[in-house]
Amino acid sequence: MLAPPVLNPAELIRLQSPFDDHRFIFELKHDGFRALAYVTPNGCRLVSRRGNIYKSFRSLCDSLSTLDCSAVLDGEIVMLDETGRPKFYDLLRRRGEPVFYAFDCLWQDGKDLRPLPLLRRKEKLERIVRAHPSVLFAQHVESFGCQLFDIVRERDLEGIVAKRKDAAYGLDWFKIRNNEYSQYEGRRELFEKRSSRVS
Repeated sequence: MLAPPVLNPAELIRLQSPFDDHRFIFELKHDGFRALAYVTPNGCRLVSRRGNIYKSFRSLCDSLSTLDCSAVLDGEIVMLDETGRPKFYDLLRRRGEPVFYAFDCLWQDGKDLRPLPLLRRKEKLERIVRAHPSVLFAQHVESFGCQLFDIVRERDLEGIVAKRKDAAYGLDWFKIRNNEYSQYEGRRELFEKRSSRVS
């Protein structure tokens, strides 16, 4: 069986305001670490946006390796509380067991799926990850981004992502942040301190 190729995660363009559009689907933006999951019969590795392999999520990799196919999944490593809300600082400090929030499938069993329309790829993704204990499938709504964003603000979540539903991978992807999200507080200062320690 062919090994998965090295792929690059799609970039999201930031927008200031939510919108409604029948050509788009809208997903929750979970607060975590973006990663591509390379799943093969020999195991799984989680790779960051910058191409670095995450070494501290061994149990999550072991769990993902039980998926019944070879695939490259795009998603987010997240830590959740009992209500399903992300806990970014617990993830940062590696407190608890994370899950993989999967929102796209780029490659499966030797086939490049990136040229397929988004909804076709999501159908394949849902079949791959259905009922897996460590994977959350990214549910979506169609057309009504403003309504989903209102729910995000009410529940103090990070934001939403808008994607053109008939587009190939990575085309017309937008993120709309909730600027009132409580877990943003102090984050810039925290990362500045961490960067200064490294330098």
